[in-house]
Amino acid sequence: MKTDHYPGLVLACEIFKNQYIWKDTQGDIYLRRGAQSLKQDTYEKQERLKLNKGILSHEDAKVDMLVEELLASDAFLQFAEVIVPKADPKMWLQKQKVVRDSNATVAGLVLFADEPQSVLPKAAVKIARYRTSDQPSRATLEGQPSTIEGCVVNLIKDTVDEIIKIVERIPVMKDTGLKSVQYPRNAIHEIITNAIIHRDYSINDDVHVRIFDNRIEIYSPGPLPAHVTVDNILDERFARNQKIVRLTNKFPDAPNKDVGEGLNTAFEAMRDLQLKDPVVSQVTNGVLVVLKHEKLAEPEQSIINFLRDNDEINNSKARAITFIGSENKVKNIFRKMMMANIIERIPDRSQAKTGYRKGSSFPDN
Repeated sequence: MKTDHYPGLVLACEIFKNQYIWKDTQGDIYLRRGAQSLKQDTYEKQERLKLNKGILSHEDAKVDMLVEELLASDAFLQFAEVIVPKADPKMWLQKQKVVRDSNATVAGLVLFADEPQSVLPKAAVKIARYRTSDQPSRATLEGQPSTIEGCVVNLIKDTVDEIIKIVERIPVMKDTGLKSVQYPRNAIHEIITNAIIHRDYSINDDVHVRIFDNRIEIYSPGPLPAHVTVDNILDERFARNQKIVRLTNKFPDAPNKDVGEGLNTAFEAMRDLQLKDPVVSQVTNGVLVVLKHEKLAEPEQSIINFLRDNDEINNSKARAITFIGSENKVKNIFRKMMMANIIERIPDRSQAKTGYRKGSSFPDN
């Protein structure tokens, strides 16, 4: 790029995210965070960077469980009965690289231990239900958050079952009255599966599920690894925990197909129910996926649909069917629709009983 006011050229370089760690000419490593260049000048910082990028995986770390304990677990015995050939089970585990010396690794633990959380406490799933469409608070928390534990296959199944059980108790206003919330089970299943098998097990945190009136938030510890970003996540593949992914796929009725279509399936399932796409974002030290119970139709269309079967609508009902938490936002929508004569205010009513009905330009179809 040239400019008339200054001599020389300005060179803009766009460096895409990748799996590798690059050193400068002095042999130093820097981490770019916002406008900062943070020098990674200790062994701990460089190891954390390797874990974040997926160069290393904590699934290979040894844990405080002997191989004999793993072999005796119900989870492994049921798996071995169907999957493991008639070779010695201990030798099979060694060949799969899920044990080291006389101990299980993190991968062996989360795959085959009956209660991995007794050794790795922050390998569970926490589920909290908030009675609000806005930000969570202690005042809107319903009961005590539940904790789901178990080996990876049971953890996925039990978590999905618990989420479905909770959301089916949430009433929402539809055009025809109160109905139960519906999310596609496939979408929940695929996102929970990804959150558990692709998480960074070196981070001392659980997978967190927060269920709101209008959305489900699923948080998985660990940033997106290697070259994967929120923009290319549907097209690119990279497994941080390759052993966990591969061996989970060997279970009978495996929760993952290991063909890279998990998130794509979730997106398709949401669209099949005419719900908006999941929103994937990278937050501090993790990945957040939000499933919104929000129809692809605009709020105005939801209001029109409601008035086709009902004589009037007010702000409270409009917020219920559009999942808009703000009263003022709905007022602005009503104002625009009145200016277009789609609706009109019902006359001779007090402000507390304000309602709206079809206007002269209300669409016939």
